[in-house]
Amino acid sequence: MPLFFESVRVGRLPFFGAAARPPSSHRRLLVRMTDNNELKRLDHTYLWHPFTQMQEWMGEEPCIIAKGEGHYLVDIKGRKYLDGVSSLWCNVFGHRRQELDEALREQIGRVAHSTFLGLSHVPGIELAEKLIEIAPSGLNRVFYSDNGATAVEVALKMAFQYWQLKGEKERTRFASLVEAYHGDTIGAMSVGYSETFHRFHRPLLFPVLRLNPPHIFRYFQNMNEQDALQSAIQEAEEKLSRERDSLAAFIMEPLMQGAAGMWSQPLGYVKALSEICRKNRILFILDEVATGFGRTGKMFACEHAGVSPDILCLAKGITGGYLPLAATLATEEIFSAFLGEYGECKSFFHGHTYTGNPLGCAVALASLEIFKKEKILERMQDKIAHLKRRLEEDFLSLSHVADVRQWGFMVGIELVEDKSGRKNYAPEKRIGHKVILEARRRDVMIRPLGDVIILMPPLTIAEDELKSLLDVTWESIKAVTEG
Repeated sequence: MPLFFESVRVGRLPFFGAAARPPSSHRRLLVRMTDNNELKRLDHTYLWHPFTQMQEWMGEEPCIIAKGEGHYLVDIKGRKYLDGVSSLWCNVFGHRRQELDEALREQIGRVAHSTFLGLSHVPGIELAEKLIEIAPSGLNRVFYSDNGATAVEVALKMAFQYWQLKGEKERTRFASLVEAYHGDTIGAMSVGYSETFHRFHRPLLFPVLRLNPPHIFRYFQNMNEQDALQSAIQEAEEKLSRERDSLAAFIMEPLMQGAAGMWSQPLGYVKALSEICRKNRILFILDEVATGFGRTGKMFACEHAGVSPDILCLAKGITGGYLPLAATLATEEIFSAFLGEYGECKSFFHGHTYTGNPLGCAVALASLEIFKKEKILERMQDKIAHLKRRLEEDFLSLSHVADVRQWGFMVGIELVEDKSGRKNYAPEKRIGHKVILEARRRDVMIRPLGDVIILMPPLTIAEDELKSLLDVTWESIKAVTEG
């Protein structure tokens, strides 16, 4: 029996009843959905995939996922793939995790959605309490939204309005890192501008003060790590101090710039920027959409550096990779500036239809319970050390690997045509894309950022699975770049 039909056969469809056969229209649909050629036709006829050159996509054989099993994805033909990027960095404990499935089912039995505008609900309240309990000190308020970009938009608007309400109306600008990425809505694009992603929308974006992070000096100017760190800190000190009276906030991804290319930062950089912002009364916003919920080996990346932001942006792993949910956490000082009589119009006029969706909040609560009950962060440490050893011993010696960057379970492997001169491959060679297709032929799912190969496995990946992920990635890089 074809896989997809097997996964939804009669007896697993409660709305048909245990012994009933589905109506003929449903039977036709189920049979149709097992047909790879028909699904391919429908996909190529109707869909527009994100971050995808559709002309190329429509010339390829699509991999169509039917279900997940633990740390694996299964396509409609029954082929299993190790999920080496956690379904775009958000799947924390694998697929079909029993505790998360049960939390979702139980919440559906109560209410699937109720607005957070003028109302509240139990899982939203309980999750806010749990988030504040685990958050860096000083953060006391939770504002929900839907995804990483909206969490950032909330943070930017919050910071901007805060200074307006405080009477410092000249503080209207933002600062961020060069080639940062914070999402694809207008504000997020502005502070996270990427020439490759966003150049066609440049006229829509507001100007931002850009700081060069340490890797600019280390990788591109060939400085040693200590000199690169000091150069980056000195530049930040000069630029932020000079513009202090006009800046509302500075935003960064701590320790690892994700979609910019997995560019890592030393602990001292995050600490120094926090101190510079404090000294100059610039709000310090941390975007931990990708780095949060254990990705770096601690619950939040900023814990490594011992810093607490004024505003913290969370998403991706917040629900264990099950449902879209995001949160922007703020200090009581920021929150209090928005308090006043109704006629003063100090309210934060921002929200979304699915803000604080009860299903997402319920699953997020169950996810946090797994972190605690199974000591996930403690159990990751040996695997993080093993990952570090393998990357240093095996990958850096490859003739076309110019750099390997890692924080916890976040890895970027930079591929270049000429290692000694750090000459990049021509984009049309599609080297990164070829590597991930080679890995897929070996039953492993990974993704590239250009010619940077990304590894971001589930936090609960088994040791043998981690070995397989690394072996296949190494073999795939070698096959494509040296074959």
